[in-house]
Amino acid sequence: MLERRNSERRPFRKARRALERIEVLGAKVDLVRPEEVMHHVELAVDAAKPYLVANHNLHSLYLLRRTPQLAAFFDDADLIEVDSTPVITFTRALGLQSRPFHRCTYLDWRDHFWSVANRKAWRVFYLGGAPGVAQAAANQLNLSYPEAQIRVRDGYFDATPGSAENSEILADIAAFAPHILFVGMGMPRQEEWIVNNRSDLPPCAVFSVGAAFDYEAGVQKAAPRWMGRAGFEWLYRLVHDPVRLWRRYCVEPWFMIVPALRDIRRAYAAGRLLKSPAGRPSSRSNRANAISQTSPVQGRLNLTEDGAQPAPAAELEKALITERPQSRFIDRQKA
Repeated sequence: MLERRNSERRPFRKARRALERIEVLGAKVDLVRPEEVMHHVELAVDAAKPYLVANHNLHSLYLLRRTPQLAAFFDDADLIEVDSTPVITFTRALGLQSRPFHRCTYLDWRDHFWSVANRKAWRVFYLGGAPGVAQAAANQLNLSYPEAQIRVRDGYFDATPGSAENSEILADIAAFAPHILFVGMGMPRQEEWIVNNRSDLPPCAVFSVGAAFDYEAGVQKAAPRWMGRAGFEWLYRLVHDPVRLWRRYCVEPWFMIVPALRDIRRAYAAGRLLKSPAGRPSSRSNRANAISQTSPVQGRLNLTEDGAQPAPAAELEKALITERPQSRFIDRQKA
């Protein structure tokens, strides 16, 4: 925790912007950094507003066409992370506004999140995992983040809407009144549970996080982050759990060929295939001019693939956090 607080911070944007939301492989995603995810979640928690954070990877993109409730979940999401380096690489080839640092998931922002949760004494409820695993994770986390209040329930219950066990879970969550609700029951069960029960949840930021607490408890070993950034995390996971994951990583991606070809055809027709996006800044001096084609947007975005409404340059300058000679720290308290 201290190591993170003493480390140099990257500047980041504080306002949502038009070109942040793109469509790839038939789904909408947001090109956001881990720092931006935490910034928007903090704003939602401080305002006591409900906020839903989703994430897409190749597995979810495969399931999206086969699970109606999964589509409803992503339609309702306020922010959709990209949890896939191959997807980020593909969007770069399509000439969209993506960068390697736009890949983000729980493992990328976990230290930042728990530092903030500790400093602000957030109440964090985790639903999921095998009996005993989530509690072991909570105990481990509280050693490093004693001010964070963590409550857990395992994912082995009857999740049918209206069932006695599901009603008990909802009552427990309501009584705890969490700032953050992590739901980690695997895709698509966790997303279906959120869709079915969100109207009965207290106002809080909700994340679908899969095996997040399995990693914290040491039940599953997370791949080194360099493998995630290099696009080889899938290989690490496949080697360590081949029986469960072989279909996900060796079969499902082939079903993405048709939507990928559709995206390639669109990009070619638009003249941006294998090209940098028009107006992309090449230096600090022209960065403001480049973002004059985007507009800051609050909350969810509903834009076409390339559409954007220009905003006054003065507004856009305020939306951009730029590096200053005397400091690279963002203008908020250290988390």
